[in-house]
Amino acid sequence: MNRRNLLRTTLAGAGGLALPFTAWSAAYAAPAQNATGPYGALRAADSNGIQLPAGFTSTVIARSRQAVPGTSYVWHDAPDGGAVIPDGSGWIYVSNAEVSSSAGGGASRIRFDSAGAIIGASRILSGTNQNCAGGKTPWNTWLSCEEITLGRVWETYPLGGTAVVRPAMGRFKHEAAAADPVRQVIYLTEDETDGRFYRFVPGTWGNLSTGTLQVLVAGTGTSGSFSWQNVPDPDGSPTRTRYQVSGAKSFNGGEGCHYANDTVWFTTKGDNRVWQVDLQSNTFELAYDDSLVTSGSAPLTGVDNVTGSSYGDLYVAEDGGSMEICVITPDDKISVFLRVTGQGSSELTGPAFTPAGNRLYFSSQRGTSGSSSGGITYCVTGPFRT
Repeated sequence: MNRRNLLRTTLAGAGGLALPFTAWSAAYAAPAQNATGPYGALRAADSNGIQLPAGFTSTVIARSRQAVPGTSYVWHDAPDGGAVIPDGSGWIYVSNAEVSSSAGGGASRIRFDSAGAIIGASRILSGTNQNCAGGKTPWNTWLSCEEITLGRVWETYPLGGTAVVRPAMGRFKHEAAAADPVRQVIYLTEDETDGRFYRFVPGTWGNLSTGTLQVLVAGTGTSGSFSWQNVPDPDGSPTRTRYQVSGAKSFNGGEGCHYANDTVWFTTKGDNRVWQVDLQSNTFELAYDDSLVTSGSAPLTGVDNVTGSSYGDLYVAEDGGSMEICVITPDDKISVFLRVTGQGSSELTGPAFTPAGNRLYFSSQRGTSGSSSGGITYCVTGPFRT
């Protein structure tokens, strides 16, 4: 049982009993509410224009149209979804380029040694369009998703190998992907105002060349039970995938997606929500909704990419809003972790932790210029909870 559900179950079972910890007097129930963050208040902006809690520092890793430091590889425009892939004693940060194929759409990688120093950079996918988000697989590939009508999923190989398109995963306006090794499926979001939430069931786990695309079917409310039904024609032509199954639940602008401990979370930018899907009970609910914050101003708007730490905290990046990455803790409290200043025409993308959990990579897609050519990729280090 994951930590969020454990807290709720314990409280429900306690009924009216007094609990021995004063903090447990709060009503730990979704959706998340304003609270003091686990790392304290933000300090003044650093030399990179980033406000961080005490003990954390930021560095610039790469800039669009400039060579990645220590390499000859020129970093792509409009860096978007990203992930960290273990690489021996070091790791690789992969990042999508949310531009057209003619402008360099695809994905790139930066290689780091065990100390976090850059030791290489290169392209891993070219010739694709509007690669927005995606997801890492347990076999250390990166699923790069095209956010266009009849977009595709490309499986890329950051550790070496040639990218391959995966048409069985459906053709629609793909956004993010999250792998569930327990059920051996991949969850997929769709960036449409009436998008759906999908899962792909491979014929063989670890091989995405064949399988079955399914869509979540549920009522119109913000909580309840759900089921999965097969999508008859994953190719989405002539009938779009989201319209093929009666009763498929509509979500307003699917964005980031993250799986951990029998739960999958995904965000919808059209209504500033974070959805939480309990895969053991087959129920869903809101983990966050800006309109349901009852005390003070909602800290998170323009919800976008999401990742999680080993501690169980969710880190949600903003597309717009106040250019913040917010943290939702396992006891359903939300606060601002960092804020990027002077970049109001950009969005924050691609948050991802290193295996040790002490480094967080992310990008500002358009940086200070507001143009796709102004993207900046950062690394934040510090005492993250693990």
